[in-house]
Formats: sequence, C-alpha cells, structure tokens
Amino acid sequence: MDIKSDVLAIIDDLFMEDVSDMMDEDLFDAGVLDSMGTVELIVELESHFDIDIPISEFGRDDWNTANKIIAGIEELRNA
Repeated sequence: MDIKSDVLAIIDDLFMEDVSDMMDEDLFDAGVLDSMGTVELIVELESHFDIDIPISEFGRDDWNTANKIIAGIEELRNA
C-alpha cells in the first residue's frame, strides 16, 4: 500500500468515515475530526508510519484535510 491508501484506511478505521471522495474538505467542519480524534489519529499515524509528529507540526489548518495529512506524512517520512 502507499501512504495515501494507508492514511485513508486509518481514517476509515478510526472514525468509520470514508473520506476518499472529500480529499480537500475540512475534516473538522465535516465532523470527522475533533480534538480527541486528532490525538487518536496522531498516535495511529506515528505508530503505523514509525514517525514522530511534533505537536508544532500538527496545526489544525495544516492538517485539516486528507490531502494535507497525506502531504504531512510524506514530508515527515522523507525528512
């Protein structure tokens, strides 16, 4: 699997929401993510991709869409 597929699967598993058709939609405004969900998502992404996501890197506006989450993971994996 690639990063995009993995991230979409993680979001689907955690929140029971298929966001593949709303890649640029704000996941907070759509009710998919909230503050607790964000913590769950960070923990799962860190574990799955074996990365550390600095809290300073996880601003709501920087990671509020599926595409932004995927781009953030790609950036951290390539760092």
